[in-house]
Amino acid sequence: MTTLETKNRILKGVVVSDKMDKTVVIEILRLKKHPKYKKFYKVSKRFKAHDEENKYHVGDNVLIKETKPISKDKKWIVVDKIAAGKEKQS
Repeated sequence: MTTLETKNRILKGVVVSDKMDKTVVIEILRLKKHPKYKKFYKVSKRFKAHDEENKYHVGDNVLIKETKPISKDKKWIVVDKIAAGKEKQS
């Protein structure tokens, strides 16, 4: 496995797609406060992250860390699995 120089940003999210080879799509949810009405609402953002061994699957809660660009869209690597997702029923 190659070592990549990493920056400091670490985010927690859920794997929403694992269909690409060595890449997973992570969705990050956060709460944002409306400036006028003071109500909180959910905002989501998706990141493509590098998964060298294809071991993370849809539904897994993972930590991702920012790194130097690996490709046009990939600037994150998956660091650790926090919790496993639900298994698919056949």
